[in-house]
Amino acid sequence: MNPATPLINIVDDDDAVRTSVALLATTVGLRVASWKHPQDFLSGFDREAIGAILLDARMPGMSGPTVLDTLRKQGADQPVILLTGHGSIDMCRRVFKAGAFEFLEKPVDDEPLLETLHNAIRAHVRSRERKATDRAARERYALLSEREREVLALVIDGFTNKEIGRALGLSPRTVETHREHITEKLQVQTLAQLIRGYANLVDGTDAG
Repeated sequence: MNPATPLINIVDDDDAVRTSVALLATTVGLRVASWKHPQDFLSGFDREAIGAILLDARMPGMSGPTVLDTLRKQGADQPVILLTGHGSIDMCRRVFKAGAFEFLEKPVDDEPLLETLHNAIRAHVRSRERKATDRAARERYALLSEREREVLALVIDGFTNKEIGRALGLSPRTVETHREHITEKLQVQTLAQLIRGYANLVDGTDAG
């Protein structure tokens, strides 16, 4: 199967559950990796793959919520769907606070399970695309000189070229030259693109 095909990791100590979910996922064209022991999963799963993790909440040795906590601490970004036959409000609250994508009670019908898996995959794709976009923006922003960053900050704040010139002790023509270099380096054509792509970097709120 194509390695670009989304991968579903199934982590459950119940052989029957792993087998049935794997069969269901493969019938709709998804790749599957099955794990009986959460420790084996944590040390061996493909962290780069697009997909989702289907995780049993109650397993001997390490619970699902503990696995979820470990995944997040390690920086794994695949959406995690918790499955449990003994759900509780407290557990539900805990796993969502820890970043779970969804919390489903066993037995789960095929249709809602597949819908949840597809929703998780779409969310993961969007998340990876945003990260790639943010990473590219940071790399382009790093190309700016200190003066260009000063000009960019004032442009985003709505200053005119004359106002920027007065603030930085530059001629309007020099400001215009800096703006041309900025738009070229950042690969933007409009002020809206500039604000949308770089305002967070300028004000220091980007988390990347």
